[in-house]
Amino acid sequence: MTFEEYAFARTSALVRLARLLTDDEHRAEDLVQEVLAKAYARWGRISRTDRPDAYVRRMLVNAHHSWWRRRSSREVSVAAVTDWAGAADEAAVVAERDALWRLVRELPRSQRTVIVLRYYEDLDDTSIAEILACSAGTVRTHAKRALATLRKRQEAPTPARTGEF
Repeated sequence: MTFEEYAFARTSALVRLARLLTDDEHRAEDLVQEVLAKAYARWGRISRTDRPDAYVRRMLVNAHHSWWRRRSSREVSVAAVTDWAGAADEAAVVAERDALWRLVRELPRSQRTVIVLRYYEDLDDTSIAEILACSAGTVRTHAKRALATLRKRQEAPTPARTGEF
């Protein structure tokens, strides 16, 4: 498979993974572009591996982690208000998904990465361990701790609203 064929076939999946990791559509696209540029330069070596997709995903996860380590990347984002028409049922589903995603974003980086790779990318423990360069046991530990934290935070009562907007 040539690099062009790989990039054409996998870019949307890589952007989706990056969006879930970064929680920022624009940063995700930039991250994928950076990773694909690096992968292009190394494609001869990457294409000879058994699993080039796992290799590129690992590059993406590592690039995301490196970005957070840089001091200059500490951006403060503000919530954008968007008003979309929709059915009440859809609104409830979106609100629940949004609330859960906020809880996922609060997880430590390694736990959040494991949750994203397992439940959003539908990867097994072995594949995740390969991407993160750790053991499958470590992946299971991160997943167990993350799920316990999410359950605890989801069951916790939310503070009462004061009526302020």
